[in-house]
Amino acid sequence: MTILVKNKFNMVTAKKIWFEERTIYVELNDGRIVSAPVDRYPNLSKGDPDQWNNYELWNGGEWIHWEELDEDLSIEGFLKLDNEAA
Repeated sequence: MTILVKNKFNMVTAKKIWFEERTIYVELNDGRIVSAPVDRYPNLSKGDPDQWNNYELWNGGEWIHWEELDEDLSIEGFLKLDNEAA
């Protein structure tokens, strides 16, 4: 079970993002690595590897933003979906 600590000093955030095949991997600031199929996110699934790698981490890593694909993922939401799939 993933526990999110919701205070400004201990928020779980993204440290690194990468893709293999059609899977997105996120390394979190607490050392965990979580993943999900790209196809879970309709706007990402329409993109290609060059577009996937053109992202920005917003708000200290709380959000992942893809301007070209019009997609924003919160780490909190990403982890909730990961827990639901488990």
